[in-house]
Amino acid sequence: MRHGRGANAVVSSKTSPFPHLSTILITASLSKTLSQSGPQSLNPNTLPSISPPIVLQILRRNSLHPSKKLTFFKWCRHNYKHSTSAYSHILRTLCRSNLLSEIPDLLNSMREDAVSLDQTTSKILLDSLIASGKYDSALGVLDYMEESGGGCLNPSVYDSVVIALVKKKEMDLAVSIFFKLLEGSSNSYVNSYVPGNVAVNELMVGLRRGEMKEEFKTVFEKLKGVERYRFDNYGYNICIHGFGTWGDLETAFSLFREMENDADICTYNSLIHVLCLSGRVGDALAVWEELKVSGHEPDDVTYRVLIQGCCKSCRMGDAMRVFGEMEYDGFVGDTVLYNSVLDGLFKARRVGEGCELFEKMVKEGVRASCWTYNILIDGLFRNGRGEAGFTLFCDLKKKKGQFVDGITFSIVVLQLCREGKVDAAVKLVEEMEDRGFTVDLVTISSLLIGFHRQGRWDWKEKLMKHVREGNLVPNVLRWNAGVEASLKRPQSKDKDYTPMFPSKGSFVDIMSMVNPKEEEASSPLEEDDPWSSSPYMDQLAHKVNQPKPLFALARGQRVEAKPDSFDVDMMNTFLSIYLSKGDLSLACKLFEIFNDMGVTDLTSYTYNSMMSSFVKKGYYKTARGVLDQMGDNFCAADIATYNVIIQGLGKMGRADLASAVLDRLTEQGGYLDIVMYNTLINALGKANRLDEATRLFDHMKSNGINPDVVSYNTMIEVNSKAGRLKEAYKYLKLMLDANCLPNHVTDTILDYLGKEMEKARFKKASFVRTKPNNNDPSS
Repeated sequence: MRHGRGANAVVSSKTSPFPHLSTILITASLSKTLSQSGPQSLNPNTLPSISPPIVLQILRRNSLHPSKKLTFFKWCRHNYKHSTSAYSHILRTLCRSNLLSEIPDLLNSMREDAVSLDQTTSKILLDSLIASGKYDSALGVLDYMEESGGGCLNPSVYDSVVIALVKKKEMDLAVSIFFKLLEGSSNSYVNSYVPGNVAVNELMVGLRRGEMKEEFKTVFEKLKGVERYRFDNYGYNICIHGFGTWGDLETAFSLFREMENDADICTYNSLIHVLCLSGRVGDALAVWEELKVSGHEPDDVTYRVLIQGCCKSCRMGDAMRVFGEMEYDGFVGDTVLYNSVLDGLFKARRVGEGCELFEKMVKEGVRASCWTYNILIDGLFRNGRGEAGFTLFCDLKKKKGQFVDGITFSIVVLQLCREGKVDAAVKLVEEMEDRGFTVDLVTISSLLIGFHRQGRWDWKEKLMKHVREGNLVPNVLRWNAGVEASLKRPQSKDKDYTPMFPSKGSFVDIMSMVNPKEEEASSPLEEDDPWSSSPYMDQLAHKVNQPKPLFALARGQRVEAKPDSFDVDMMNTFLSIYLSKGDLSLACKLFEIFNDMGVTDLTSYTYNSMMSSFVKKGYYKTARGVLDQMGDNFCAADIATYNVIIQGLGKMGRADLASAVLDRLTEQGGYLDIVMYNTLINALGKANRLDEATRLFDHMKSNGINPDVVSYNTMIEVNSKAGRLKEAYKYLKLMLDANCLPNHVTDTILDYLGKEMEKARFKKASFVRTKPNNNDPSS
């Protein structure tokens, strides 16, 4: 072979009188052969003439393709042991050319040749493997480095390893290695080691996403103890977001103060997000106003976080104002943002504006998702537009089902069960399965409650017949059988006279439990920096110890029958069944059974359902006991809890206390939904405090929440019974002008209003003055 002759013609550099010239000739000949026909044309007899300098020269040739360099490297290894430099060179070549799949084989070859990696090459290997997502291979490099004796190991190399472990979600191992590095930083050998910001930030982000609060706090405290380490802006923002999300506002604001003038738009976004999550949307709006004059410009993240916070806290007036400013500044909302605003508008009973916003969304080319249509259908159902909701659902199904999912079917099933159309709901569940959607626990719970309300005891056979796939229904049936057997057992005699919910006080002294105003020693505030670009943020940082909001903007999660929450979810389902039938004794016994089983992770829904039923029955002392037990078990109260409290105080005729609870709620940054407004308006109206009820009604409208049929019915009724017929008629006209559909309660109230107006006309007509008769002699 022509190329073979060139390879055979080389003279051994050991016998040549010109070794340098011989090396050049051999390198040139081998390189030419490799570039033209590859190493398969090389003669094995030439191996003895190849020396480490020749191998390095060939590996350094830029004209050779990396794959041919690798093949030549392997070919030489048959009778030749490569040096550390050769391995380092070929590994770097593979990293540059992205031939990372060959690295494990080379590492095995290095083990056989007893060759160690140098520190620089190992760092390049780790960075390349991590950047390409090959985390297992990166950890393999670390294992090889440790097996080879660790002589070249430097703690800075572990920064890349920490990142790899975080990306691989091996958080426990990443934290363990990180702690060992920090502990070793006190030794003289690694005294100069300071963890890199990139590795620290990746670790903190991983801990935050994994909800590893204690580990997050420990890493933060250890880093604060490293004198030469300083968080960068990204690290500060991560910590502010992490601590703030977990409710530690004091640490979040202290970090903001520590940043001084280094705060950027991400810092402000993190703080606004933290304030919204903790329910302090008013403060978040104030920070946003301050942001606009601080030299920073709000970005799309700022607007998204703030608008979502306003929507979740039922401040739709503020939400629409911020949304308008966002569009004025040139930002276009995406699908997620439009979904948040649509959800808020429908919950605020602003159906017309919600439909207009959806039309605008489509017109501007923003893609509607399944979640968008789920919000529309659910919003129409909840606002008395059932026919429109069903029409939209049927139209979406005809479009090959691309805009419907399992949640869509679940929403419609729930609405059918509310309307008592259980047979139609079962058929829809069958269609749901035929389309390949999973029947979740929410759908089954809706069916169970609907069956029990109608006294349909054949629900087991129907469920088994129409829900075939999965083991959820058999689990539900076994669970139900176990509960029914437990309910038939006699109650323990020791507990016959022991109250299940012992109260620590009466329901009227609820103010002491809501949040007592403790006398705090007024400590002088630090002087504000006159040159500060964020004086309001400085004030918030100075008074971080103020009372926390009564409830935060926590987002509820959909129940999907997870093994760790199945018992609690099914308990809530059967509690709803018994409580809807008014059977408090069975509900209490079920609650007792679960306590005996050791189920302690009860949700606020459980306690709220029990407390609401006791309030409706007039058992206020027992309701207070449920509330006390809720606090003892560290179950956070939510807006539904305070709706029940205000409802109970209203039924007791203590509208003054209900109003005080509401004032305390708003003082601490809490938000009010339409149920709370309606509850308190009803309580104030029945207490003949009509002026306060009117002001609250107007406050609801100014806050961006449209009154619903319950609101108008309440105002018409309380004004009619108070003899204020003109006011009652005014609210009737407002109701019709707002296109709020009347219901059967409205008809009853209007009958009463009509009778009262007839009485008023008759009374007015009876006092008509008669004209004097001139023919009367007595005149």
